[in-house]
Amino acid sequence: MTTETITMDIHEILTRLPHRYPILLVDRVVELVKGERIRAIKNVSINEPFFLGHFPHRPVMPGVLILEAMAQAATLLALRSMDMVLDDKSVVYFAGIDGARFKRPVEPGDQLVLEVTLGRAKAGIYKFSARALVGDQLAAEAELMCTMRRLEA
Repeated sequence: MTTETITMDIHEILTRLPHRYPILLVDRVVELVKGERIRAIKNVSINEPFFLGHFPHRPVMPGVLILEAMAQAATLLALRSMDMVLDDKSVVYFAGIDGARFKRPVEPGDQLVLEVTLGRAKAGIYKFSARALVGDQLAAEAELMCTMRRLEA
């Protein structure tokens, strides 16, 4: 059995995720296997707006944004696995975050590698195992649960 490996540039990511600057936190997908896993990149720049206040004397990417980056990669995995593109009446929400751990600070100049594996998809709830790495060092990890919902007019 041949497993197709998919990549995505920023242009395709913009067609699949509703997020835009400054909250779009995935720059490239280097590997995606439908229904299994994704490996994506977030290039962390000193120009990120959150660095102005977190922290001016020692800029560090907020942990909640690392979780958000992992969730965006998870969303790309789920959507691409279903060959689905969100319309403006659909949204993906966090349903839960378990076991979040932060192991190393993420600083300007780092390249955050987001590795997400799909655990299960049942009754509209998707469960993922996610890790964020800088080089070969673990920066953060968590179990993420997400759900897709239709917006009411």
